[in-house]
Amino acid sequence: MAEAERIIGTPDTPDEAGEEQEQAPERPRGKRRVAVLFAVALFAYLLDLGSKMLVVAKLEHHEPIEIIGDWLRFAAIRNAGAAFGFGEAFTIIFTVIAAAVIVVIARLARKLRSLPWAIALGLLLGGALGNLTDRIFRAPGVFEGAVVDFIAPKHFAVFNLADSAIVCGGILIVILSFRGLDPDGTVHKD
Repeated sequence: MAEAERIIGTPDTPDEAGEEQEQAPERPRGKRRVAVLFAVALFAYLLDLGSKMLVVAKLEHHEPIEIIGDWLRFAAIRNAGAAFGFGEAFTIIFTVIAAAVIVVIARLARKLRSLPWAIALGLLLGGALGNLTDRIFRAPGVFEGAVVDFIAPKHFAVFNLADSAIVCGGILIVILSFRGLDPDGTVHKD
């Protein structure tokens, strides 16, 4: 009987069970959330891409559209830098950073078992892809393109939907980290 239990993987004694539990790390259970990550990323990317195509076609070289008085307007601008126009001479660096973010998220996807992390990383991925697309394909040239920004709140930087996705994903990651939830679904208390 003991030989049969050993073949099918059942321990002979409680001591052996304890040894096996100590040796094998506990893996989080549940489905991988890669599909959710890519679905959220695709949604964010397509929403950003569609909005930018609409802005370039209908708003660029036209007067801004007031949405809520002068508190919120849609005004098409090309931004070679980061937020608030910072770093216009470093467009290629922002391109490399966006590409690195995409690679890191793709690597994390293998271990992803947490739905909130899948949503957060999907938002980051979709936003990074949206702005990277501008950097690669828009003027003045490959890897030096200016990002199309159009959401213009009063007394704030002009931004786009990719920027919004990145910020929302980043905020969600901070919240998840403070709550102790890891991308693999484990919860730790520090």
